[in-house]
Amino acid sequence: MKVLLIGSGGREHALAWKLAQSPRLSKLFASPGNPGIAAHAELVDIAPDNIVGFAREENIGLVVVGPEQPLVDGLADALRAHGMLVFGPSAAAAQLEGSKGFTKDLCRRAGIPTADYDRFQDAASAKAALPRFGLPVVIKADGLAAGKGVVIPTTTAEAEAAIDEMFGGQFGSAGTEVVIEEFMTGEEASFFALTDGTTIVPFGSAQDHKRVGDGDTGPNTGGMGAYSPASIVTPEIEAQVMERIIRPTVATLAAEGMPYSGVLYAGLMLTEDGPKLIEYNCRFGDPETQVLMTRFDGDLVTLLADVAEGRLDEIAPPVLADRAALTVVMAADNYPGTPIKGGAIGGIDVAERDGAQVFQAGTAEVGGHLVAAGGRVLAVTATGHTVAEAQRRAYAAVDKVDFPTGFCRRDIGWREVEREAGRVA
Repeated sequence: MKVLLIGSGGREHALAWKLAQSPRLSKLFASPGNPGIAAHAELVDIAPDNIVGFAREENIGLVVVGPEQPLVDGLADALRAHGMLVFGPSAAAAQLEGSKGFTKDLCRRAGIPTADYDRFQDAASAKAALPRFGLPVVIKADGLAAGKGVVIPTTTAEAEAAIDEMFGGQFGSAGTEVVIEEFMTGEEASFFALTDGTTIVPFGSAQDHKRVGDGDTGPNTGGMGAYSPASIVTPEIEAQVMERIIRPTVATLAAEGMPYSGVLYAGLMLTEDGPKLIEYNCRFGDPETQVLMTRFDGDLVTLLADVAEGRLDEIAPPVLADRAALTVVMAADNYPGTPIKGGAIGGIDVAERDGAQVFQAGTAEVGGHLVAAGGRVLAVTATGHTVAEAQRRAYAAVDKVDFPTGFCRRDIGWREVEREAGRVA
C-alpha cells in the first residue's frame, strides 16, 4: 500500500517513523515533510488543492492527515468524495477542534461533564459576564490558535485585557468569538481513542507540559514535552472517560449527521467530581504522538486503514506496550515569542546511539546543514521501564544534541517521577 502523510512537524515525523515500519507499506510520501521525515518518506510539496489529484495519480491507498487545519478545511471530505481512504474526520466533525464553542455546546446537549461556559461575539458583553465566573477565569479564542489561544487571568484587569487582545486580533480570525469558562481545579491529562464512527477503542494516555518554563511557569506553548502512560488515568478513570465523555460525543455526532472517523484526543481535567472535558483535538497530539508511537508495537498502516475502512469492530483492540516513554522538546530561543531561527543543529546521530529517537519539527536544511526553522525544533524521546528511567535516558540524549540557540525544560515528567518515588518509598 502507498501512503501519503500530510504535515511537517514532530507529530508527523513520529507517524512517518512508525508507518515506515509496516510490512504493508510499499511507499510513503510526505507533504511537505521535513528533513527528519525524509529519512522515511519521499518528500513532495503538494498544493492543498492538488492533494486529491496527486493521490489519484499515485494510486495512494491511504492518506493520513496529521495537522488540524487541513481537517477543518475539509481535506478528508474531498478525498472521500473521490472514494479514497483517509484517516481523519470530516470538516463537520472536525469542528470539535475548530470551534471551542461548538464543542461546549455539544457537551451541553449530550450531558458531557465540562466547565460552565458562555460564548461571546463582542468585548463588552464578555467583560460584563466576568463576575459570573469569578477568578481565576479561563478565556479562549474560539477557533484554531496553534495551542496558544487560552489565557487564565487571575485579576479582572488581566481578564479584560485578554478579551480586548483576542477581539483585537491577537489570534487572528480564531478570536472573532471568545469562550469564557469557569476555572476547574485538578490535574490535567490527555486521553486518546480511535473511532470509525461506530466502534471506539482506547489508544493510551499521556500528560503534556504546556508552560514554557520549569515548574509549569511562563506562557502556554504548543507543548514542551510529554510522557506516557499517565498513571493518574487509572483503569477506573479510563472507563469513566469512555462512558461519560468519548462515547456520548461519538454517538451525538453520528445522530446529528456528522459521524467521526479518526483519533479523538481529549484534554481532561481530573477533578474531585471525576474527569471533565477541557477540550477536544481532532488529530494526534504534538508532542504526545512521539510518546504514543514509541509505545505502540503494532502495524500502524493496518490500524489506521482499519479505522478509515470502518473495520474497528473486526480487529483486536490496539495495545500499547507496558514501557514508559518521555519526550523533551528542544525549542528555539525566545519561543513562544518570535523564535530565533537559523541556529545550527548537530549531534542527533550521537543522541540516538543509545536508543533515543530525535523527532524533528521546526527544522530545515541549508547548505547541507540542519538548522532551526520554527519554534519547537526537536522532540528528544526515550523509553524505560519507568517514567523516571525514560526521563534519565531522554535528558542524556538531550545533552548530546548540539543546539546552542535552543533550550528545553529540565523537568518533563516531574509529577510522575514524584509519584513513582512515592510508590517505591
